[in-house]
Amino acid sequence: MQKFVLAIGSAATIFILFLAIRTFGSAPSQSSALQVAQQPNCKDPQTQLEINICAGIEYRNADKRLNQVYQQLMPKLSAARKQKFILAQRAWINFRDANCEFERSQFEGGTIAPAIQAGCLTQLTKTRTAQLEKYIKSDL
Repeated sequence: MQKFVLAIGSAATIFILFLAIRTFGSAPSQSSALQVAQQPNCKDPQTQLEINICAGIEYRNADKRLNQVYQQLMPKLSAARKQKFILAQRAWINFRDANCEFERSQFEGGTIAPAIQAGCLTQLTKTRTAQLEKYIKSDL
């Protein structure tokens, strides 16, 4: 019974995190005072839910930056290299997602699990972004 309750709690946390990422992941509009009032203070989160939400926001921002750098790199590649790069990027995404799911699994059922996964996704995404930025700066 306790495992069931933990599983339900984790599922609820993940659902709330998903909703929060969809709500808070983009810049709040000035016309929506309610949205601004609900946005957590990510400089000093006070609850596990806020930590999870802020971790999700940080990952979303890192992923957005990765996609911007990816779009800058693609035109610099020859057609043959583009295909190899696309394959490499897809493999990297699969690795990143599987690796972070593995890291999360240590805390399965715990309320910290979403923050662990989002933190892993953020770190690996920032590392990959730096790699792609080096490709842009080099003579391809």
